Amino acid sequence: MSEAVYMPLGDGRFMPTELARGPWSKDHQHGGAPTGLLTRAVEQVETFQPMRLARITCEFLKPIPLSELVVTTRIMRPGRKVQWVAAQIEAGGETVMSATALMIRTEESASDQVEIQPAPMPGPGPDLQSAIGELGEVGTMFAGGAVEILIAEHKQSWLDLGPGRAWFKLNVPLVAGEQPSSQQRAVSAADFGNGISASLDWGKWLFVNSDLTVNLLREPRGEWISLDSTTRISGDGTALTETSLADQHGGIGVAAQSLFVAPMSGASAFGG
Repeated sequence: MSEAVYMPLGDGRFMPTELARGPWSKDHQHGGAPTGLLTRAVEQVETFQPMRLARITCEFLKPIPLSELVVTTRIMRPGRKVQWVAAQIEAGGETVMSATALMIRTEESASDQVEIQPAPMPGPGPDLQSAIGELGEVGTMFAGGAVEILIAEHKQSWLDLGPGRAWFKLNVPLVAGEQPSSQQRAVSAADFGNGISASLDWGKWLFVNSDLTVNLLREPRGEWISLDSTTRISGDGTALTETSLADQHGGIGVAAQSLFVAPMSGASAFGG
């Protein structure tokens, strides 16, 4: 098995490994992998003074293939208080994913802390059930291969329907030779919201997100990220997943995903 999700090829080019694979197709990536890659790209853009990621919106324009990717960025609007950055991923000469990020300047003790949510309990530990072992032979993929998942509340199994909370930990480098930042960990994990809160049978329905927006209250700390997620289904072929994000020190933000919903037999490798 590979020891990283992406292998750097130089000049903004990356080759995904089998650890980038998603649950919907053996030929396409899990959304958490490229969202982390775009977060990394945004973090590397120069700013006038210290800034952190306050919001990133990712658009999945096409399925992300398990082939060479080209990542580019540009500053949409520079600033000393706020800065907007655009990033995109190309595969085979086509843009397959794009992102817009808002960076906000940071100042130590600029104000009091107000309404910071405490860390959710229980925290990650050996008493929690792994979400992966119960899924059977799903092959090497981002879930389980790159990311450890522990069920924490609301359900006993990943396959149980309804709202759920779980802890997520990226166990391998996102890019070979690098330690992922806390922001990369948080955004990558956030794409699992529709999975931990699945409201439809994995084996009979597609409920894949076409976007992901993550708003971060503060910079995350540590390796573990908690998602407390609910998916609401409209009945017209669309759905919305809302997620509260936390680390082991307290709340860190929120995330939202717009879902495309359609019946399809054997839709996911997770299906029973």
